[in-house]
Amino acid sequence: MPDTKSGRDKQARDEERRQIERDISEARERGDETEPPDDGPVACYRRGCTEPAAFEVTERYQEETGKGAVEATALLCADHTAAEAPANLDSAYEEYVFRIEPLSAGNDD
Repeated sequence: MPDTKSGRDKQARDEERRQIERDISEARERGDETEPPDDGPVACYRRGCTEPAAFEVTERYQEETGKGAVEATALLCADHTAAEAPANLDSAYEEYVFRIEPLSAGNDD
């Protein structure tokens, strides 16, 4: 195939298609794997804290370069969650998120 724009475009499409097919094949192979066991309550993310996590705190903001979004999530105990606040308001954009959600009953035993 000659080195033309249409030839390069076709090669790129073919490679993208092959990659998608590989991803699907790998996903099908993993489809029958079992989920990892739940090791019990998760500890608070803050260093030195041994309390069980009670909340999931998520903040999504614009990357410093402006080329994409960053999503940071931490599992925190009730005390550390109460002290949590948005940290990246200077990087807020239309889809900015600051969310605090309680963990399901299965994680806070």
